[in-house]
Amino acid sequence: MTIIGWIVLGLLAGVIAKILMPGRDPGGLIGTTVIGIVGAFVGGWLSARFLDRPIDADFYDGATWISAIGGSLVLLIAYRVFFGHSRGR
Repeated sequence: MTIIGWIVLGLLAGVIAKILMPGRDPGGLIGTTVIGIVGAFVGGWLSARFLDRPIDADFYDGATWISAIGGSLVLLIAYRVFFGHSRGR
């Protein structure tokens, strides 16, 4: 996959992660989108490095999507833990 493919995958993974974990995010829509893109990269790297499951070049591979969404969820949870209460409500 090209870098543009990973960005599109990250955008979609961020939206799916936001749907799976609704609530108020400190960064809003833009922050969640960035978390989705970074989460796709992190999820792909973790999958290839520690699970011995390299990510295929196919955009429609299920393992690619699961790793991207999983990475996005992990980063979204970490973001909420570290920055969730930094603003007044």
